[in-house]
Amino acid sequence: MGRTIAEAPLTTRSARSRLQHGMHWRTLSAEVHLGYRKGIRSGKWVARWRTPDGGYSQETVGNADDELDADGEVTLNFAQAERQARDLVELRRADEKAERDGPAPTVRTAAEAYVEAYEARHRAMNGGSLGRKAARGQLTRHVLTDVIAEAKLHELRRDELRAWRKRLADRGLAVATVRRICNDFRAALNAAAEAHHSRLPAAFPLEVKAGLASSEQSYSPVAREAQVLPDADVRRIIAAAWEVDGEFRWEGDLARLVIVLAATGARFSQVTRLTVGDVQAAQCRLMVPASRKGKGKKVGRTGVPVGEDVIDALRPAIAGRVGSATLLERWRHKQTSPTVWERVGRGPWGYSAEFSGPWKEITVRAGMPAGVVPYALRHSAIVRGLRHGLPIRLVAALHDTSSAMIEQHYSAFIVSALDEIAARAVVPLTAMPASVQPLRAVRT
Repeated sequence: MGRTIAEAPLTTRSARSRLQHGMHWRTLSAEVHLGYRKGIRSGKWVARWRTPDGGYSQETVGNADDELDADGEVTLNFAQAERQARDLVELRRADEKAERDGPAPTVRTAAEAYVEAYEARHRAMNGGSLGRKAARGQLTRHVLTDVIAEAKLHELRRDELRAWRKRLADRGLAVATVRRICNDFRAALNAAAEAHHSRLPAAFPLEVKAGLASSEQSYSPVAREAQVLPDADVRRIIAAAWEVDGEFRWEGDLARLVIVLAATGARFSQVTRLTVGDVQAAQCRLMVPASRKGKGKKVGRTGVPVGEDVIDALRPAIAGRVGSATLLERWRHKQTSPTVWERVGRGPWGYSAEFSGPWKEITVRAGMPAGVVPYALRHSAIVRGLRHGLPIRLVAALHDTSSAMIEQHYSAFIVSALDEIAARAVVPLTAMPASVQPLRAVRT
């Protein structure tokens, strides 16, 4: 519409009552108008806005309060109609923007795209093996089967996300489980925000952040005392690993994995990527690969000192092998009948689930309490360094983490270690003068 519209008096019932039947307009902005269509008894509010092709679209907003008092929903006064018209135009323009290059992205398409990217990344990192399907399972069970799956991303608001999180918590899931599912969901939505940034509102990432924020009181769990093992218990676990290794014909593969986990305090995913060339026997050192945690791409290796006993245990795994070969391997089996499995070759360890069964047998043999996890070896290695007075920064570097994380999760052990170090600096500062005689007890 190229010409300037005639501004009609629409703000009050009295002013509208003097208008003739038909359409009357007021300008809300350069490309948005609020219209009033007067009928025989009462009128209706209409929103009109310019479209990208140069034309106009219009849509009824609600009934005018000509006969009935405004209720803010169906019957609207001028101020309410103006507000709803602006909101409607903003929503319709968001629809047009989201559907510019095809169907508007939804929560479902975001979750499915995230799972596909997740699985592709893990196949690339693990030689085509997918292993566990944690992300697919969690998002399928708790997102794709929920009503929120059909929500369009450009319409998604924090209240909808909070309601979804509450439904998740109401299922009786543990707080940690809810947090992990929310982390996967947040990652999926953030990836969609990056992929469809030109089709989504600028405030979309803020809605996601606010909607999936934890409602539970935040806390920093300290490494559980039961999971920090004394050196004697670690030695019993290693001895039990050798027993289980021999009994089930692991040929040293199982015991060497446990030894390296205990000696380095590294994560399972780091230890299983060690190569033969990472064993520096002359220096009694293992060059542990950087973890894959975090957003940044980390490269390089960290030299972790180990004992001669660890090097001796690894010698059968490095003898006559090229430096690029995976250090820790295991036999692979193929089922040839319902009760028979045959060895089909050796290969690197895959996911930690492969280690869970043998680990349970090891902890039972070692007499460990139920619930002790392999990560206890990492906890124990970190605390061992702190108790021996190593600087926090060095302990963090050796275990591929930050000083802040060490202080956050192991603060109790840091205080204990520092107390022991500080106690060594205590020396006598006063001596009793020779002229002072101790008082004798007086008997009565």
